[in-house]
Amino acid sequence: LNNILSPHWLAQNLASASEFLEIEEAKVKYEKETAQLEFDLEKEKQPALASQSRQSRLRYEGPGGALFHEALEKEKEREQRASLALKDVEYRLVESQRAFCSILVSRARRVEMEKDLLVHTAKEPLLAHLDMEYDLRDIFKNDRSCAEYLNTDECRNESLMWLYLRYWKLQLTLQTHQRARAAVLCIQTKN
Repeated sequence: LNNILSPHWLAQNLASASEFLEIEEAKVKYEKETAQLEFDLEKEKQPALASQSRQSRLRYEGPGGALFHEALEKEKEREQRASLALKDVEYRLVESQRAFCSILVSRARRVEMEKDLLVHTAKEPLLAHLDMEYDLRDIFKNDRSCAEYLNTDECRNESLMWLYLRYWKLQLTLQTHQRARAAVLCIQTKN
C-alpha cells in the first residue's frame, strides 16, 4: 500500500493515465475525421452512381433507345387525345346498343344513331388511322346480344362491341410505338 501511494508511483501512473487519455482523444478525433470523410465520399458517390447508371442505360439501349423514349413521350400526348376520342365512340356505341335493346326506341332512330357514329369516326382525324368503318358496320350488323329486360349493366349488352373497343385501344398503343420508331429512324437517317 505504501508503494501505491508513493509520489514516484503516482507520478508514473499519472503520466501513463495522461498518455492514455491523449491516445483516446486522438483515437476519437481520428474516428470523427474518418466518419466525416466516409460521409463526404458517400455524398460524392451518389451523383457518380446516378451518372454511371445513365451511361450504362445509354450503352445498353444505345443512343437510339434514348431517342426512342423521347419520341415515345411526344407520341403519348397524341395517344391520349385519340383515347379520349375513342371513349366518345364507346359512349355512342353503348347508346346505340341501349337503343337496340330497348323496346321504346324505334329502329329508324337506332339506324340514325349508327349513321351519325359512322360519320363521326370518319371525320375524326385522331381515329382515321384505325379504319373503323368496316368494324362498326360489323358491330351494327352482327352484334345482336341483349341482356335481360331490366338490365342496367351496359357491359352485358353487345359483346362484339367490347372486343372491337379492346382491339382499337391496342391499335392506338401499337401505332404510337410505330410512330415513335419511325421518328427515331428518320432522325438517325438524317444524321
